[in-house]
Amino acid sequence: MTDIEVGEHLYRFPGGLRLRHHKQVACRAPLERLPMPDALWIPLRQHQGPPGEPIVEAGETVLTGQPLTRAADDRQVPVHASTSGRIRGLVEGPAYWPPGTTAPCIVLEPDGHDRWIDAEDPPGRDEEADSLIRRLRAGGLAGLGGAMFPTAAKLRGDWPEIHTLILNGSECEPYISCDEMLMRERPGAILEGGRILARALGAREVVIGIEDQMGAVRRAFDAAAKEHDPDGICRVVQVTTIYPEGGEKQLIQVLTGREVPHDGLPQDLGLVCLNVATAAAARDIVVEDRPVVERIVTISGPGIAEPCNRIVRLGTPVRALIESAGGTSGDVDRVVVGGPMSGLPLASVDAPVVKGTNCILVLREQDVRRIQPVMPCINCGECVRVCPASLLPQQLFHALRSDRLEDAADLDLFDCIECGCCAHVCPSHIPLVDYYRSGKGLLRARGAEEARAARARARHEAREQREAQRAAERRRRREQRERGLDSPDGARDEVRAAVERARRTARNDPEDDS
Repeated sequence: MTDIEVGEHLYRFPGGLRLRHHKQVACRAPLERLPMPDALWIPLRQHQGPPGEPIVEAGETVLTGQPLTRAADDRQVPVHASTSGRIRGLVEGPAYWPPGTTAPCIVLEPDGHDRWIDAEDPPGRDEEADSLIRRLRAGGLAGLGGAMFPTAAKLRGDWPEIHTLILNGSECEPYISCDEMLMRERPGAILEGGRILARALGAREVVIGIEDQMGAVRRAFDAAAKEHDPDGICRVVQVTTIYPEGGEKQLIQVLTGREVPHDGLPQDLGLVCLNVATAAAARDIVVEDRPVVERIVTISGPGIAEPCNRIVRLGTPVRALIESAGGTSGDVDRVVVGGPMSGLPLASVDAPVVKGTNCILVLREQDVRRIQPVMPCINCGECVRVCPASLLPQQLFHALRSDRLEDAADLDLFDCIECGCCAHVCPSHIPLVDYYRSGKGLLRARGAEEARAARARARHEAREQREAQRAAERRRRREQRERGLDSPDGARDEVRAAVERARRTARNDPEDDS
């Protein structure tokens, strides 16, 4: 590993905010494993894309790590039993997004033994790229930074040559510290996982971005480098702590000075960006044949009695996490998945932990209560100044408030990363991100409806074309018969054909339409 670089030698992205962080309150407590709950609610869909097909039935006994669903392609990610026990059934359980909705979950009753499925003999880190990607998909790997994008689909594609893998360890949200704890506790696993992922991509270099405030993380990587990165292809870079430098496009711009093009992907620049937790999980899948069944979750916020980080099995209800952190402190108003800037509110603390659950943030009434009412936009431009995506937030707001969805789309609404910087600085206290999320949802719904209408129109046009072809063929045959009847020989041929058709009918032979 080469010497660590510092933020002053790097680049900047536009906008952003310097926020007061509260990470250390959860890092003071030791990292411990959460006790197993009475039941695990394991959602079939824990990634972007369609869920896999269930392959277990009610009453069946399963082992830890046993597949519960089957994935048909790289866009599907299987889920696995988080512990050994009995399958209670497939039921609708609470989901954390959209709030108040439900999702199909496999309910697993732990038997208390946590018996793992027998591991195959892993071929090791030197497999060919295609074999590695298949193993990572079979291990249920999706982005563990929160986006939950299927890792196999990100690794395999018709991209230009990938020369650099970026591992994102920059947790820019206040309170979230699960990745920092992981990097402190398992730096070697992250280095090994980064090398495995780089091999799957054909990348020559691995760059690990961490915040400049993570001194303990830097020392942990230094100590692990000699054993786990002997040829030094991994490089740790400290980035200046400015929110939201942990966003994929923002981190790429900070590290490389290059901007991901509009409607483009990092792969277009020869880069792939993954979370450090994704790298550690990739190592566990390939080296130990252990699929993704657990993750580190931060439990913090002003409303938590004892902030901490816990190792949590997937499917554990959020309620159990809050209880493990000493319960709530004060009058709790809201429980959020994620950070205070871009997190999503939970409708129920019975919602389960999934692969993308990085933080449970408990907020009191005084933490979320509006100090001032929403006022009209004064076009001050503060939202433009802090937007890290170089958008025009106030124009997007005016377009969405007037139901001009096409105008919002033309203003690159889908480039918004929903970081919340604009709403944070708005002197009129307008909940701008709520408008953007709603507008995206409406545009997606409209796009889906238009796609369905286009498919129906295509089916109708294809049917009409087939009918027209059949009608033309019937006319052609009729004209041929009419021309044949004009001659004596043609008339005799037609009589013989009619007699033959009658004989076929009598024998139940298929009739010749000709």
